[in-house]
Amino acid sequence: MSVQFDNRPPVSVEESLHLVFQQGQLVTDMRAEPLLGREELKLLGWTVVREQFLGYWQGQPCFAVEIDATIEPDPMRFVRGSLYQLLGRVEDGLFALAGRAAQLLAWERDHQFCGRCGMVMTVDVAERAMRCEPCATVNYPRINPCVITLVTRGEELLLARNANFPSNLYSTLAGFIEAGESAEDTLHREVREEVGVEVARLRYFGSQSWPFPSQLMLGYFADYAGGDIVCEPGEIADAAWFHYRELPQVPPASSIAGQLIRHYISELTQE
Repeated sequence: MSVQFDNRPPVSVEESLHLVFQQGQLVTDMRAEPLLGREELKLLGWTVVREQFLGYWQGQPCFAVEIDATIEPDPMRFVRGSLYQLLGRVEDGLFALAGRAAQLLAWERDHQFCGRCGMVMTVDVAERAMRCEPCATVNYPRINPCVITLVTRGEELLLARNANFPSNLYSTLAGFIEAGESAEDTLHREVREEVGVEVARLRYFGSQSWPFPSQLMLGYFADYAGGDIVCEPGEIADAAWFHYRELPQVPPASSIAGQLIRHYISELTQE
């Protein structure tokens, strides 16, 4: 496997690689290559304001670093942008590593002060935690669990266009798990709220880390069980049943939404 997550910093950092961020944006070269070697980072002279060890990429230790906001990377060599620019353009393992980098740097940045007593927090490298010594509060990196669901009716797929999506992109239904809910409770509630239908026969498919900003997507298939489509105002711009041979634009296979759609179609066409 190309990527290996690890919390224990390596003994030697001489051959280390770096994912560089500035003000929450990923810094890459013009080819969208996100990794910089340690020597190259030194030569650039960028001031690093925080650093997190991520694990190993192809056997080499890899760090996430955030550089000072006042630095102006050479526009003839580097560009800044969202992690979306890597989606589908790099190996899944490298995208996962970049997502981990973005989440850990944001977590450290957003927990510099204790939410209970207001004192300065310190980084506990061994436990990947932010600690407040005066009141003993501990903050770990936050992950927000979500369900993402492909509702089907035989050869038809229920797809929706979120109000914030581009006008021609349709996807599966998704929502955050709330306090006290199971993933299955959330699935029933979100489908009912977003499109007004009931579902049955839930089947777990798989999960994906989704760093926009810090979701863990839990993928399910569900059978249509009744009801007419009624879109949630302000949330769902449109939703409809689509035959698998006549789909609108859907998410890429690098996303779990795209994987759910492609897997279901593959199962249908193999029967």
